[in-house]
Amino acid sequence: MSKQPILSVRNLHRSFQSGDSVLHVLAGAEIDIYPGEMVGLVGPSGSGKSTLLHAAGLLEKPNQGEVYISGTECLSLSDNKRTAIRRNEIGVVYQFHHLLREFTALDNVALPQMIAGKSQSAARLEAERLLGIMGLSERAHHQPAQMSGGEQQRVAIARAIANKPKILLADEPTGNLDPNTSGNVFQSLFDMTRLEGVAALVATHNMSLTAYMDRVFTVNDGVVVPYTPKAVV
Repeated sequence: MSKQPILSVRNLHRSFQSGDSVLHVLAGAEIDIYPGEMVGLVGPSGSGKSTLLHAAGLLEKPNQGEVYISGTECLSLSDNKRTAIRRNEIGVVYQFHHLLREFTALDNVALPQMIAGKSQSAARLEAERLLGIMGLSERAHHQPAQMSGGEQQRVAIARAIANKPKILLADEPTGNLDPNTSGNVFQSLFDMTRLEGVAALVATHNMSLTAYMDRVFTVNDGVVVPYTPKAVV
């Protein structure tokens, strides 16, 4: 394992105004993710998992703290520079696939690459390769409405990997799927990250998925701590 984290979160604080009171979600959260590993972030809804992922993915600014990606502190950068890092260094998979409905699976995976500057032909070749890895070659020219929920989420995973990010952030990536489909989709996510050498931080409340993880953490009172399964009495 590389000695330098690909993602390093330091002293992250995030609070929200709730009526007359302030809700402190993160209170000094810290975590390091190293190249090639898959790390789980577990816990119930509302514990702060998504807030941590959004901050780590530069999708929203915390009240305080630092986020380093490949050794660069990102929160102090300009909007344009943060956007470039999100586009080139970070892949994101959400609970809902957010595919463009009017485009095919192939187009959905090719478009982010074209936005990043790749030619249309090269982007489509890479999209075909990734969809093939995900077992979706026969669905490449189907629109989202013509695919099952699990197939749509596998397209979303291929799209998140398309620009060869260094870190993949997945927020409840199987939370909208039935248990059998959930297992199949997560296996695809695991296989893809291993094959492409992408580090991953995965937030989930599905404890069965922790079997795939190299390390597992939870958010407790606003800080990140190692997850310890409760003993069954």
